[in-house]
Amino acid sequence: MDELYRRFLQEGYAVFPDVIDAQECDALATRLVELELAGAGSRALLALPWCAGLARQLRRHPVLGAVLPRGAVGVQCTLFEKTPDKNWLVSLHQDLSIPVNERVDSLECSGWSEKEGGIFVQPPSAVLADLVAVRVHIDACPSESGALRVVPGSHALGRLSKERADCLRLERGEQVIPVLRGSALVMRPLLLHASSKAISRSARRVLHYLFGPPRLPAGLAWQFAI
Repeated sequence: MDELYRRFLQEGYAVFPDVIDAQECDALATRLVELELAGAGSRALLALPWCAGLARQLRRHPVLGAVLPRGAVGVQCTLFEKTPDKNWLVSLHQDLSIPVNERVDSLECSGWSEKEGGIFVQPPSAVLADLVAVRVHIDACPSESGALRVVPGSHALGRLSKERADCLRLERGEQVIPVLRGSALVMRPLLLHASSKAISRSARRVLHYLFGPPRLPAGLAWQFAI
């Protein structure tokens, strides 16, 4: 596991194997089928008891716990579901917004928005640098299923303009990250990442959990803290 920790610290990502077992993958797949979704996913799952329960399980995981922020809480879970009928690509970007319980008047915050009834904001960069995303794969995700592509080490450079991001991709190249069923891709949200459309006809369902520190600056507070 030392190599996984080193990669996470230096490159901003690592794949942790067998975070959940096959039986739990099956149970989660059943839960996801029962959801009534308007599109190819949802960013509002943490309000569901089973989803909050998995957040607690991940937080207590003996291996994952070492890469989460001190006292980390689960603050969001987003479902990404690529299928032959729901297929898309994502251009190179960083994840810059977090869910909060209400708007505040602060010059340190920008990019306020509302999505699925929740309030989102771009917080101070120090907050973004402390976040960890845990992408739990309910299905196997080989490269042909639209696996994530990342620019290693880009998380350490703060917020990046599109021009700088494009230059970094040319300088450092992209790494495609296939992930087995039940494993988790753990990454810093500031890591530059993208994904292509799936060319496989298999489903690719990912539960993307976001973990952060229990308290926020600038008068902000999390919408959920699990």
